[in-house]
Amino acid sequence: MNLPLRQLGVPPNAWAVNQAIADITRPPLNPQPVILSTETKSLRLDLAKTAILVIDMQNDFCHPDGWLAHIGVDVTPARQPIKPLQNLLPELRAVNVPVIWLNWGNRPDLLNISAGLRHVYNPTGEGVGLGDPLPSNGAKVLVAGSWAAAVVDELKQQPEDIRVDKYRMSGFWDTPLDSILRNIGRTTLFFAGVNADQCVMATLQDANFLGYDCILVQDCTATTSPEYCWLATLYNVKQCFGFVTHSEAILKAING
Repeated sequence: MNLPLRQLGVPPNAWAVNQAIADITRPPLNPQPVILSTETKSLRLDLAKTAILVIDMQNDFCHPDGWLAHIGVDVTPARQPIKPLQNLLPELRAVNVPVIWLNWGNRPDLLNISAGLRHVYNPTGEGVGLGDPLPSNGAKVLVAGSWAAAVVDELKQQPEDIRVDKYRMSGFWDTPLDSILRNIGRTTLFFAGVNADQCVMATLQDANFLGYDCILVQDCTATTSPEYCWLATLYNVKQCFGFVTHSEAILKAING
């Protein structure tokens, strides 16, 4: 009598097991090859091996009542990716490309945050820094589970999406992001979010160093930094770390 096999884990790295056998062949997902135009060359990529990282599109960075606005930063540029992401993300979900929200969400006790990192955001020790409550609404700055670390309302994390909290510029340091991506078999990464020259770039560089294929989605990325920082980011991505494309090019690749 053949006993049914039950899945353990997530495809494409799942096993199928019963009392007598463990099938560890790990069958691949069905390929979804597409041709994507970028600013330097056309790419042939597999959507079945692709994910999008949406970085720091959260209230503290993008909302007029958030932390950046509180310290005097004009967050208007940080809101520019919202509209193109509203168009792009549903199409990616429809072809089973995982949407991974990579938000800065610290432990309430900040025990894994160094003094040097805290100093960047509160150099006098007298301001509103990491973990401190915002005077306007009491939300604790960049603390996981708070309004401050939540995705902006206009984008809305969906049940099938993946959420990873990060604790510094790069989303790979001290987080499970790499193990999640490897477990779900995603080797090509789209990058979106803010700030392009800081958290997006740091995460993209680390992804490149770890062997991922990196594609920056230009109109889904922005920064509150000066224009030369934005231009340097685009230059360095194309020169050293990957490719630059646009959301319309991705939609065209998906829909033919």
